[in-house]
Amino acid sequence: MDYQHLSTLLWREQELLDLLLFKAEEKQYLIVSGKNRWLPRIAHEIEVVLEQLRTLEVERAAVGEVLAQRLGLPANPSLRTLAEHAGAPWDELLVKHHETLLVLVSELRGLSEANRDLIANGLAAIDQALLSVRPNDVRTYSASGRTTAGANRSVSLDGAL
Repeated sequence: MDYQHLSTLLWREQELLDLLLFKAEEKQYLIVSGKNRWLPRIAHEIEVVLEQLRTLEVERAAVGEVLAQRLGLPANPSLRTLAEHAGAPWDELLVKHHETLLVLVSELRGLSEANRDLIANGLAAIDQALLSVRPNDVRTYSASGRTTAGANRSVSLDGAL
């Protein structure tokens, strides 16, 4: 295991994050366009990519540990720390990987938050729509067992207090 192996893993991670970004944009399109039928499918596809990222992260951590031992660094070094202690040309390449990963993760966070907001707003709109179509003439039972028009009847407690 060496810098080449780490770089290959980092390229793969970038590809997977880019794919995840694409899937998140697809999800946003589906939400905005109301094509809810496909949301479970895109959610599954996103989960598959996330699982691949988790597996890759374990391998990347193992390679990082080996490199850290070779360099005399503490366990579990950050990519930035490895870059600072790597010789040329790996130092610059690892810094570029780090910067690219930060940009991708930042974009993913923003898109994820936007998708959550769209879903929350959609659910609020559904709730509001359901409330607006409630029948005005809902019949309920009073304490005496008689039916009353409950939705339009306002109860005054002025005399009861």
